[in-house]
Amino acid sequence: MFGFGKKSADLDKKLAEHQPKVLEALNRVPCPEITEHIVDDRLIEALRVDVDDEGHQRVVVEVVLPTLALKGRALFEAELVRSVKSVMGESTAVVLEVSSDVRPVVQQVAGKGGLPGIQNVILVASGKGGVGKSTVASNLAVGLATLGCKVGLLDADIYGPSAPTMFGIADGTRPGTVPSADPNRPLLAPIERHGVKLMSIGFLVDTSTPMVWRGPMIASAAMQLFKDVSWGELDYLVVDMPPGTGDVQLTISQQVVVAGSVIVSTPQDVALADVIRAKAMFDKVSIPCIGIVENMSFFICDGCNKRHEIFFHGGAKAAAERMHTPFLGEIPLEPGVVDGGDHGDPVVHKHPTSASAQAFLAIAAEVATSLAKMAFHNPEALQPPTISISGGSLREQTEKKPKKGLPVVG
Repeated sequence: MFGFGKKSADLDKKLAEHQPKVLEALNRVPCPEITEHIVDDRLIEALRVDVDDEGHQRVVVEVVLPTLALKGRALFEAELVRSVKSVMGESTAVVLEVSSDVRPVVQQVAGKGGLPGIQNVILVASGKGGVGKSTVASNLAVGLATLGCKVGLLDADIYGPSAPTMFGIADGTRPGTVPSADPNRPLLAPIERHGVKLMSIGFLVDTSTPMVWRGPMIASAAMQLFKDVSWGELDYLVVDMPPGTGDVQLTISQQVVVAGSVIVSTPQDVALADVIRAKAMFDKVSIPCIGIVENMSFFICDGCNKRHEIFFHGGAKAAAERMHTPFLGEIPLEPGVVDGGDHGDPVVHKHPTSASAQAFLAIAAEVATSLAKMAFHNPEALQPPTISISGGSLREQTEKKPKKGLPVVG
């Protein structure tokens, strides 16, 4: 709120005098891809003066971002500080207190159900196996968590679960349980690594034994991993989908409210043909495609640090352009990517300064910003709280409507 503390009367008085100009200056700072008027659209929640631990006065700007993984966030925040100083004086100490309000892209739809506490479900899919989909899903999840988001990863590849290996979960590790509304049916507690809540069929069965299950059984098991798990509050649930366009994909599209899909490919023509089929499937079930990722786009040599295009280059980007679908980025093939996956420590966490880690972080920001943009401008998404300025304060007048969840599947 716009309030003025007793310990900092001088700066309080100056801020009170210049408040309209400060708000006007802030309102001229655009939030990348979201809005041109951040005060009008309530991204600025409060202005106040306080005193730090050393007794120095400072202006505090409370900022509510649509996602902490906002693309261009650092530059945006620097511009906010600059705009306040332009009014209050360059010697004024300015501090940003940043939080987020991640809104769902879509609300519940007839015949589908939301997952309690989960704002957006992101499907990471591929038209065929062997393109590194699980590597992309794992590093996308860790990337979003690294950028400050609350993230879960659901390994929905029942036949070939990879999350236990990707995250270094020891064989035989089993998730705990927590009470649910049904005292006879507790929920599974996700296993957490690198800030990501994990669930996989690999935590529940002996992975050395083949899963000889028919399609409906596989689809039912996948849905249990969605709904019989205590996910808690998540900004994003990343779902590592099985390859192809089968029962699991159809069941999830019918029973889960999905924000969008990320399709993974490699540059070869045979992989790109499957991208087109995967995109067509999501179009048929009305799941928007957030974009396409080209994995193993090029190889970076350890010795010479040169870029070598082993599988050609740019095919996925060209396919995205033909399908009028966003291209999210290229992931290089580096030893660190393989090393991280094999040793249970995704490259974004293990080698954060590597080219591949930086590419994954950029893609995470692209995905989160794209969803934030869709939610912000989508009339079906949650509307922002009604805010008014009165008596020198900025207060919420209404609260978000509670989201409903489906009961646990039997």
